[in-house]
Amino acid sequence: MKNFEELKLNAPVQRALADENYETPTPIQSQAVPPALLGRDVLGCAQTGTGKTAAFALPILNRLGRQNRKAAPHRPLALVLAPTRELALQIEESFATYGRYLRMRQLVVYGGVSQTNQVRALERGAHILVATPGRLLDLMNQGHIKLDQLEVFVLDEADRMLDMGFLPDLKRIITRLPDQRQSLFFSATLPPNITRLSKQLLKNPVSVNVTPKSISIEKIEQRVLSVERSEKQALLRKVLMAADVDRALVFTRTKRGANILAEKLVRSGIKATAIHGNKSQGARQRALMAFRQRKVHVLVATDVASRGIDIDGITHVVNFDVPTDPESYVHRIGRTGRAGAEGIALSFCSAAERGDLRAIENLIGKKVPVAAEHPVPALKDQRPMRLSPGSKVAVSSRSILNGAPPTRCSADSSGDQDNPKRRRRPRRRSRNTRCRIKQRN
Repeated sequence: MKNFEELKLNAPVQRALADENYETPTPIQSQAVPPALLGRDVLGCAQTGTGKTAAFALPILNRLGRQNRKAAPHRPLALVLAPTRELALQIEESFATYGRYLRMRQLVVYGGVSQTNQVRALERGAHILVATPGRLLDLMNQGHIKLDQLEVFVLDEADRMLDMGFLPDLKRIITRLPDQRQSLFFSATLPPNITRLSKQLLKNPVSVNVTPKSISIEKIEQRVLSVERSEKQALLRKVLMAADVDRALVFTRTKRGANILAEKLVRSGIKATAIHGNKSQGARQRALMAFRQRKVHVLVATDVASRGIDIDGITHVVNFDVPTDPESYVHRIGRTGRAGAEGIALSFCSAAERGDLRAIENLIGKKVPVAAEHPVPALKDQRPMRLSPGSKVAVSSRSILNGAPPTRCSADSSGDQDNPKRRRRPRRRSRNTRCRIKQRN
C-alpha cells in the first residue's frame, strides 16, 4: 500500500486525512489497516512513534461511519484501553481529528479526577470509549458501562500495561467482553507474558511485526556522558542552554527527583516544569499544554510519561538518570526523532549506573557512543549560567559534547572573569584578628 487512497476509506475519513496532509502510510499502518478493515483480529508489534494509533483508529472510524448508528447510553461500540491518562487523552484526540466529519461521539475516561462528568457523558452515549483499566472497571462495576453491544476492542501498549501491574484488571475486563467482536492488540515488544495474553484475546490473528530484532533508532543521535552524580545538574544546565536545544524532555528516576530538578532549573533561569504520577490530572495537563505551546522549553518527567507524550518537535531527550529497565530507554528516547525527524538523546551515566548502561547496549545491539572529554575540565568550578531575557548561547549541544565551552551571544555579557565588578575581593580581616596576629609576631 503506497497511499491512503488505496484503502477506499469513507469519504469523511479521507477528507480528514487530507486535512492532516496524510499521504503515505507508515509500515505499521500499511500492514495492519487492510486486515483490520476486513474485520480480522490483528497482533501488531511496532516501536513507539510509528503511527499505531491511526492503525487502529482508521478501521474503527470506517466501520462505525458506514453503520451510521446512534450511540446508546452506557453502551459503546468500540473500546480502546490505554495504560496512562496522557496516552488515553491523545488517543481520544486522534479519534476526534480523524473523525471530525463523521457524526460520531468519542469519550475518554480515566482516574485521578471526579467521575461525575464522565458518567453524564456516558448517559448521553458514545460510539467510541477510550479508557484506562482502573477507571473502566470502577464504572463497569457501578453499572455505568455495559459491553454487551461492543464490536471492536483495542488493547494499546500492552507490554506497558503489564509493566504497570494491570494484568489482573485486564483479565477481569477480557472475561466481560462479548464473544463476537473484533480485537486489535498492539505492543512495542512481545515477551512471553504478552504472547500468552494475546492468545487469550485474539482469534486467528494477522501478525504484523515492523520492529527489527536489533532495536535501533537510526535517526536519533545517541550519546552517553560519563559524569559523577554531584556534577549532573551543572552539566544539564550547560546542555540545555545550547543554541540548538529547542524543546527538551528530561527523565529522572523518582518523582521527588523530578520536582527538585525542575525547581533548580527554574531558579537557573530555564523555563521548566515537572510531570509525574503524583501530580493531579489537572496539573499534568497544564504541564503538557505549557510544553506543547512552548511556554516552557524543558519538561522533567518520570517514566509515566515516556509513552504518554506525543509531541512533535522535541529536539533533545536527556536521561538524567539511566533507566534500570533497558526497554524504558528505547521508549524514552523515542520521544524525539518522531515522524522521521532527527533528534538527540543524551544519557548522564555515573559510575554506579554503568551496569544499567551495559544492559541497554545489549538490548539495542550496539554500543552507545561516549561523548568526547566528559566530564569537561573545571566543571566543578564553573558558576551556573543564568539566561537573561534575550541572551543566547553561542555553541550547539554537539559542540558541548566535544568539549567546547559555551559563550554568551548578548553584547552586554562578557563573562564573570573579565568583569572587575564580579571579581572576588580578598577577605578583609577584622581588627581583633589583626591585633592577635601582631601580638604573635
